[in-house]
Amino acid sequence: MKALYFDCTSGISGNMTLGALLDIVGDEKYFLDEIKKLNVDGYKIEISKKVKNGITGTYVDVILENEQDHHHEEHEHSYDHEHEHHHEHEHHHHEHRNLNDVYSVIDKSSIDDKAKELAKRIFIRVAKAESKVHNKPLEEVHFHEVGAIDSIIDIVGTAILINKINPDKIISSIVNDGYGFIECAHGTMAVPVPATSEIFANSKVKFRQIDVDTELVTPTGAAIIAELATEFTTLPAMTTEKIGWGAGYKDLRIPNVLKVYLGDMQERNENFVVMETNVDDCGGEILGYTSEKLFQNGALDVFYTPIFMKKNRPAYRLTVACKKEDMFKLQNIMFRETTTIGIRYRFESRTELGREIIELDTKYGKLKAKKVINNGETYIYPEYESVKELAEKNNIPLKELYKLEELK
Repeated sequence: MKALYFDCTSGISGNMTLGALLDIVGDEKYFLDEIKKLNVDGYKIEISKKVKNGITGTYVDVILENEQDHHHEEHEHSYDHEHEHHHEHEHHHHEHRNLNDVYSVIDKSSIDDKAKELAKRIFIRVAKAESKVHNKPLEEVHFHEVGAIDSIIDIVGTAILINKINPDKIISSIVNDGYGFIECAHGTMAVPVPATSEIFANSKVKFRQIDVDTELVTPTGAAIIAELATEFTTLPAMTTEKIGWGAGYKDLRIPNVLKVYLGDMQERNENFVVMETNVDDCGGEILGYTSEKLFQNGALDVFYTPIFMKKNRPAYRLTVACKKEDMFKLQNIMFRETTTIGIRYRFESRTELGREIIELDTKYGKLKAKKVINNGETYIYPEYESVKELAEKNNIPLKELYKLEELK
């Protein structure tokens, strides 16, 4: 499966994420053309290469047109978002723009729907944190507080590039932030700044402070990694296809870069549980009904194996595979519906291939199928119910449909 791994050793910000993902996508024109679909003006985007402690990374700078003479030194020192230098000007322009207005800008654009939804989910994480920190209702959190034009570019741009890469899984390292104090629009703030702390507190992010005396994680960066990553661990076994390097603007004793790996990995699902019980005093109808109930409540697989138990009684072993979180609910169904009084269970690893449901156009009509990817090879497996429907509709044998050219 296609995986992205974010190495946040030197933290993460919106423009570092854009730089790393642009490195991977390798198409600046695509990115700039898509961003234009936002129909927001008053800025320009500069993409360049910067060297950080000997490492060259892609640097993305969003410059507001009325402030191009400002030095970028103030970037990322805002408690509210990475780029503070336009704070006062934006405040005048967008005094009454709230989260709904930001959503409206995103919704009215012609950007891909999946990218829109991802961008909105990242924005709501920032807005909820600002709402808590400033003690304001969500609808009163103003646009300049959840990030002005540059944060819209960072968040929507990230969503556009993630949608373009379309990974099956996104994993992150433990996220490193610095320590100490920074100056920002609200005065002096301790690192991690309050909004970043709140975003992390409302997510599954694993983070820590390291011995670097400055802010490494901005609220926008925190919201991006909180929304994207499903695990926070060391680099898993994967074959790397490409590495993207996103440069920050700071010069530190560690390289101020975000490293993102794009590669192929086989998923090991440690949440996989197998439960078993032997039943010798339960009728077929009860067992059939139990099977239906288990599937309805999230079982991944249910099957019976004929066995002989004590006193040579013909019996059945009921085996149920499920996710860890569904285990106790399904055990309760097994106890309630059958006559068993004990269930064995074990945790197992399983290798899962990346898959997606597709629709094929055939001469007999549309056919739903699973597209499965294994080590660069693609397999197409038709969905039985869909094949059955076509067979009946066209009055042809089911076996003939499995020979269709589109399935090869």
